[in-house]
Amino acid sequence: MSSEPPPPSQHPTHQSSAGLLDTQQARDRSPSPLRGNVVPSPLPTRRTRTFSATVRASQGPIYKGVCKCFCRSKGHGFITPADGGPDIFLHISDVEGEYVPVEGDEVTYKMCSIPPKNEKLQAVEVVITHLAPGTKHETWSGHIVSS
Repeated sequence: MSSEPPPPSQHPTHQSSAGLLDTQQARDRSPSPLRGNVVPSPLPTRRTRTFSATVRASQGPIYKGVCKCFCRSKGHGFITPADGGPDIFLHISDVEGEYVPVEGDEVTYKMCSIPPKNEKLQAVEVVITHLAPGTKHETWSGHIVSS
C-alpha cells in the first residue's frame, strides 16, 4: 500500500455540481411567453391608459352599437357599430355598470385609439343601455339574472 493520496476527482462535489446543473438548465430553457409578462400588451386598459388619452376619449362623441361577442374569461370582446363599419374592440376594464355584456346587448360607448400606430380603435366608457331579451345576464359578482 502506498502513502500517495488518491488522485483528484474529475467531478466537482455534489453541491457545486447541482448548482452548475441548475444554472445550465436555466440557460438552456427558452423563456415562457407567459412568465413574468415578457411582452407587455399594447392595448391601453383603463389602468395603463395615459391621462391625455382618457381626456380625449371622454370628450369625444357617444356612439351606439350592439355587443357582437364578449368573453369574460379572456377579458375582451367586440362591438358592432350601429352606423356600420368595422367592429370595435372592447376590453373588460372599460365596461361600466353591474352586468357582463353578452351578444345582442345594446351599448353606448366612446372611442380611443390603440397605440403604437393609433390606426385601430377600442371602445371606452361602455354602458349597456338595453339587455338582450331572452338571455341570461351575469353580474360581475357572479349572480345570474334572466332578461
